[in-house]
Amino acid sequence: MSISYVSTLDDPRLDCYARLTDVALRSRIEPEKAILIAESAKVIERAFEAGLEPLSLLMEEKWLEPLADLISAMTEHYPDLEVLVAPHEELAQLTGFELTRGALAAFRRPRPLTVAEALDQARLVAVLENITNHTNVGAIFRSAAALGVDAVLVSPACYDPWYRRAVRVSMGTVFQIPWARIGSDPHHWAREGLGELHDLGFTTAAMALSDHAITLDELAAATGRRPATGSGSADNAGPASPTPVALLFGTEGEGLNPETLAQCDHTVCIPMDHGVDSLNVAAASAVAFYALRA
Repeated sequence: MSISYVSTLDDPRLDCYARLTDVALRSRIEPEKAILIAESAKVIERAFEAGLEPLSLLMEEKWLEPLADLISAMTEHYPDLEVLVAPHEELAQLTGFELTRGALAAFRRPRPLTVAEALDQARLVAVLENITNHTNVGAIFRSAAALGVDAVLVSPACYDPWYRRAVRVSMGTVFQIPWARIGSDPHHWAREGLGELHDLGFTTAAMALSDHAITLDELAAATGRRPATGSGSADNAGPASPTPVALLFGTEGEGLNPETLAQCDHTVCIPMDHGVDSLNVAAASAVAFYALRA
């Protein structure tokens, strides 16, 4: 293990933590050099356990002892891993916020998965269309991990799940749930993407407000994840093996694209009380995941 005490904020080893934009970190020009940033011991641990290659750690000196076991485990696999140590004031100045979660780590970005790879063995999948809020993306991943979702697919215009804030909000669960980009056209991704899901045997269900929407309970019954309400006979219990389900979630306000809605097998809504017409997309996803859990 190499511990380096940083004496100046101009040290180029600190560039990835504060001076490079997210676009630069993704490095589409040279993907093999692309990196992501993880914050806090728990998130760093989950990234490492998921097989990501650590490039460096950055922390205050006081965190060396509390994180000793994690650092030791990482350096056992990566002996050249550099641990950068800087004073509290410089870290706050460098990162732009109080570093209260212990440490930052730079990891090499893994190769992106294909849709088929992400969906291998998957039975319940979330599809995020054009969600442009990193907090919502991270929160959806956290709910997906907690409530039995097997994979997440994101449209070409959806924000990056490995963006720094999304990683932080997800508490590192973005490293535990397989995910992939679906479709190639940002405006008409569903023409290609939903066809691929149907070819893979998935029933597609759009979460949207509609007079013709069914409830989550009805979707669960129709896809064999729950018996039909009020039915006790085997004849009404649904398929012996539940149908794979892909739940689609759209942006705040506008919701899913009409073209996407038209190509889905079902439109599903969550019944509301007290005049509330909808939930935040992250909250709605948690409700839907729970309702369709295995």
